[in-house]
Amino acid sequence: MNLLKGLLDYTRLVFHRWYPKKRIEAYQLKELKKLYRYAIAHSPFYRDLYRDAPFNSISDFYKLPVIDKKRMMDHFTELNTCGLVKEEVSDFALRRETEKAYLQYYKDRYVVGLSSGTSGNKGLFITERELTERLPFVFLARSGIPLRLLPFKILFMLRVFNQGFNDINADFISLSYLSTMEPVDRVIQTINALGINILMAPPSMINRLLPEVRRITADIRLVVTYAEVLSPVEKDRFKEVFKTEVIEIYQASEGQMASACRLGHLHINEDLVFVELYDAEGCLIGEPGVVGHRMIITNLVNYAQPLIRYEMNDMIVLDEPCPCGSKFRRIKQVLGRHDDILYFRRGDEIQYVFPDLFVRWIIVTSDDIREFKVIQHRLNEITVDLDLLVPNAGIPDLLKAKLLRELAAYGIQNPEISINLKRIELPREKNKFKRFESHLPKD
Repeated sequence: MNLLKGLLDYTRLVFHRWYPKKRIEAYQLKELKKLYRYAIAHSPFYRDLYRDAPFNSISDFYKLPVIDKKRMMDHFTELNTCGLVKEEVSDFALRRETEKAYLQYYKDRYVVGLSSGTSGNKGLFITERELTERLPFVFLARSGIPLRLLPFKILFMLRVFNQGFNDINADFISLSYLSTMEPVDRVIQTINALGINILMAPPSMINRLLPEVRRITADIRLVVTYAEVLSPVEKDRFKEVFKTEVIEIYQASEGQMASACRLGHLHINEDLVFVELYDAEGCLIGEPGVVGHRMIITNLVNYAQPLIRYEMNDMIVLDEPCPCGSKFRRIKQVLGRHDDILYFRRGDEIQYVFPDLFVRWIIVTSDDIREFKVIQHRLNEITVDLDLLVPNAGIPDLLKAKLLRELAAYGIQNPEISINLKRIELPREKNKFKRFESHLPKD
């Protein structure tokens, strides 16, 4: 890649974080208008969608129609600006997945991502090669990894790999890949043999490594998690066991949502994505501490597949301004997805409970809990599968008593809780391990 262009990218991304709020808003409006004009000019889908929807001010933008993954996939061929045909791109992605030939560009020009489909709909996502080849400097500026750890020797773990991840490699970044399906012994051998100093993996994979950390001889200086929700309890446990800092990257197929600052706090990448958060009543959220029940994003940098006012299924809570000084909005917590919420009866009312509470209640019950999964088929009933590090027949009773006690504090009486001891394997068909699974009717 062009070194000068890379350095300009790095400088720009670093300085954007220090923009005052008004300048951030002006930058976003300029980029939104540019993307809107490009989409209308090059995408038949958006040209038709915005036929009677002018965009001159930010208030106009908020009135533009909202799309979701299903609509995006239904109109993929007309939505992308590169003339790509959905069936042909899908065949390429599925063939690459079957053959495990991840390091390929489509038509020697595009990186193709196939989303895991945890919300029930698989998604195709394309990025131009020119954009992904600039990733080393973007990674330096926004990964949250301090430059003092250079050169980075990274072990990157996910179920599948793609050319976009490989494009992060550079003279100062060595990124090696292993599938999360690899045995723990192989993972540890790789860490030690390559002298890994940065371990990047989903929380479920880090949990698999915890009992074997003593066998790691490489000097792990940082643990980075992504792809799944990292609970505060897990983060503290990882820090204690690995004896190093733990940071989180909030990454989705739709864009790089947020990354960590020098203090380890998660900030929305305001210059890469435009994020709208709405509360339970549908009001735009502007203050910290309010749960974002609806999240609509616009990817500001991907012109090949414009995602404009695209509704995600994620829920986040904003935090107070960060002491690091950046005016990019700070995320207090990523709560998970709408379909992770559990529902119970509280008298004549329905009481919902966010998954982060269950994570905390379960994890603090015993250090012998390696992994868990919560499944809800009916209102006021849940099943909890537990995978233990060592056999302990008393843990299910301890956990059930704790859950009943904690739920009672919310006015939830007599929920039915079943707890099973079983081996929990990481999914072979998805990048994300889904700890919460709801089969309740959508209405």
